Amino acid sequence: MRAYVLERYGGPEGARLTDVPAPRPGPRDILVAVRAAGLNPVDFKFRQGKLRAIHRPRLPFVLGNELAGEVIAVGSDVRRFRVGDRVFARVAKERAGAFAEQACVDEDHAAPMPRNLDFAAGAAVPLAGLTALQALKDELGVKPGQKLFISGGAGGVGTFAIQIAKWLGADVTTTASKRGEALVGSLGCDQVIDYTAQDISKVEDRFDAGFDLIGGKTLEQMFALMKPGTRIVSVAGVPEPQAAIKDLGGRQALSAIFWIISRNIRSRARRAGVSYRYLFMHPSGSDLAQLAELIEQDQLKVIVDKAYPFAQISGALAYVESGRTKGKVVVTMS
Repeated sequence: MRAYVLERYGGPEGARLTDVPAPRPGPRDILVAVRAAGLNPVDFKFRQGKLRAIHRPRLPFVLGNELAGEVIAVGSDVRRFRVGDRVFARVAKERAGAFAEQACVDEDHAAPMPRNLDFAAGAAVPLAGLTALQALKDELGVKPGQKLFISGGAGGVGTFAIQIAKWLGADVTTTASKRGEALVGSLGCDQVIDYTAQDISKVEDRFDAGFDLIGGKTLEQMFALMKPGTRIVSVAGVPEPQAAIKDLGGRQALSAIFWIISRNIRSRARRAGVSYRYLFMHPSGSDLAQLAELIEQDQLKVIVDKAYPFAQISGALAYVESGRTKGKVVVTMS
């Protein structure tokens, strides 16, 4: 089968489309004929070698973290799926393999695909949708009437986060360029800040929670916007010790590394009276099922910026790496 394989860390030349053996499902696996796969910043960061401290598989390694397709075989212990089911999934971090014509997925990481989506839109949901849901519902505990600040609302995670926050009853403020303003407004955002024209640290409102999708200077400015005693959850800043313990299997050595590299941002958070949490989302079939329900009820729209044929996956990944995407980018199989 054809797959997009990482052969060496570094630039785009380190990965290529090639033929590899088809995977074989284990007892709890479903084997999926991949119809579309979603692309994310984690894909090019992994290719660059920036995530080797977290996961260092033996190369060559089939890339890709989310997919949509049809079940073509099931393991002996699988009970939730049958051959022919349409599914979508965020595959396990240590497994990956979504950028291929076939992929194995633990049945607990998959869910039936929303009936009102095609495969391209379905593949755009798992990673970004789960990240937004877990950050807002589980980590921030967003409640009706709260004021939430989201940085970078026009991106893949942001477009889901705005809508999920509105479903949870929050008043949502986000940052976007003029190009993204109409998009985030159409998703229900209450206030949009043009980050190209306004310093967000000058915003007069104070917020009950923050969800950071940008990192860097934007994250630092967000601390001044939070009410004392509140929390910022980031997926773009610097990982802190709790992320290694809660999200990465209690890895003590990695927790110590995260403690060192996050000292400055944790100190800034303490001075502002705000708690800081970096989130590594986790695959979850039950959370995906909740997202599917919201999509089928027309409470959650899937925004696909561009869909490329699988043969052009290198160009698709370059587009994601450019940082210009509005919504999600996917590749579709022939």
